[in-house]
Amino acid sequence: MSNPLNQALANPITEDDIANYLANTPDFFLRHAELLAAVQLTSPHGNRAVSLQERQAEMLREKIKLLEQRIMEMMRNGNDNVILSNKILRWAGSLLQDGELSQLPKQMARDIELQFAVPQVGLRLWDVDAAYADEPYAHPVSEDVKLFASSLTEPFCGLNTGFESVSWLDSPQAITSLALIPLRLGTGGANTPAFGLLVLASSDAQRFTSGMGTDFLARIGELASAALSRLR
Repeated sequence: MSNPLNQALANPITEDDIANYLANTPDFFLRHAELLAAVQLTSPHGNRAVSLQERQAEMLREKIKLLEQRIMEMMRNGNDNVILSNKILRWAGSLLQDGELSQLPKQMARDIELQFAVPQVGLRLWDVDAAYADEPYAHPVSEDVKLFASSLTEPFCGLNTGFESVSWLDSPQAITSLALIPLRLGTGGANTPAFGLLVLASSDAQRFTSGMGTDFLARIGELASAALSRLR
């Protein structure tokens, strides 16, 4: 017959065994309630020992603090979205106002700069009506630009790596990051070839990053496309 002591030494009780026992024996602390008051834990805010109840209270306070931070972040994001939506509505209203059609692209770029605090805005259109062929926004662009614009399924955001479209801006040497928004007719989406490209640019490398959301930029592109389609 094997010795129980030898068996115990060969198979010592582990922390997992203790944890499993306590998890599967919920009435243990009912029978040994004095242990709850006697348990001492190390506080994360120093080397002092605290009771189990105090440690639980600290954990709850930390969780509440994290939840409050998340709620505040959600509120800030919500407020930012409301402000941005209002700006888009005001800009859309300005597009509907009467004005000289040939000057619409220039006015559009200026409005985007003012409404959305974009340092530099530029655009090019191709296949416009002959009446507007001599306007700056109708100056020729390379086939590469046309193919690139048509290939975009959503606005491109990122660092300026030498895009040809940056040369359309007043101060191209100052540009570090940019957003490139394709202009398309109708509701065909990415299957419809682009007839233009809108450029939003900044000297701030963090203004337009590859990880940023593009929903509002896409809405800007849709509104701009609808307004500028009248020049074709």
